[in-house]
Amino acid sequence: MAAVTPGHTRVPLIAGNWKLNLDHLQAIALVQKLDWTLKDGKHDYADAEVAIFPPFTDLRSVQTIVAADKLKLAYGAQDLSQHDSGAYTGEISGAFLAKLDCRYVLVGHSERRTLHNETDEVVQAKTAAAVRHGLVPVICIGETAEDLEEHGPSAVPVAQLKAAIDGLAPDADIVVAYEPVWAIGSGQAATPDQAQQVAAALRSTLAEVLGDEAAQRTRILYGGSVKASNIAGFMREPDVDGALVGGASLLADEFAGIARFSQHVGL
Repeated sequence: MAAVTPGHTRVPLIAGNWKLNLDHLQAIALVQKLDWTLKDGKHDYADAEVAIFPPFTDLRSVQTIVAADKLKLAYGAQDLSQHDSGAYTGEISGAFLAKLDCRYVLVGHSERRTLHNETDEVVQAKTAAAVRHGLVPVICIGETAEDLEEHGPSAVPVAQLKAAIDGLAPDADIVVAYEPVWAIGSGQAATPDQAQQVAAALRSTLAEVLGDEAAQRTRILYGGSVKASNIAGFMREPDVDGALVGGASLLADEFAGIARFSQHVGL
């Protein structure tokens, strides 16, 4: 299956999803500590793009400190509405996120799919809304243990990806995050071989739907119990371009260790 072509380089992305944690003051403290910790290592974090995904109420504070201190951290939101405006109480428009200089937004996270009953159709509409407002959707896909047993590896993630990118232009800027639901928060990550198998299938799907150039350009992340101690194995795989990190992203030292994966893979 498709891997990176000779001469093509995808900048790795290490993304931290804070979920429902940290108020805006705690967010400022963590951003400052994370930036300091990243710069304090043997390498700066130039080898990868590092992004954080705080709660909505933290975004203005994160924007202010990133801009004022000229930090290299990127940031995004954990969700957005499929609607641009209107009578949708509690929803957040992509237009609002763009005004806060968000670069990214998570779409279709397993917790949204499970706890909020988001269907593939809703995820597709949110993906389109993100692109419409100049945001880069990080499209989250993944199978449950039951899906894996019934359909085998990659079948459900491939179907979810096809649904999410339906109707996108070939030049749309997206990121794909493969998060096996059975691994999230379990402490038991997929193996690098398992992650590569699914990532390669996803890249082939991107080529089929959006074309070869889009497939080679698009970054595919692995997520699910990622730690500094296991990131190197994933980053050695040709179709894994980074990680979407959950709980470990709330710990500056641990998240910095993940972001400095190059120390472990010899880059």
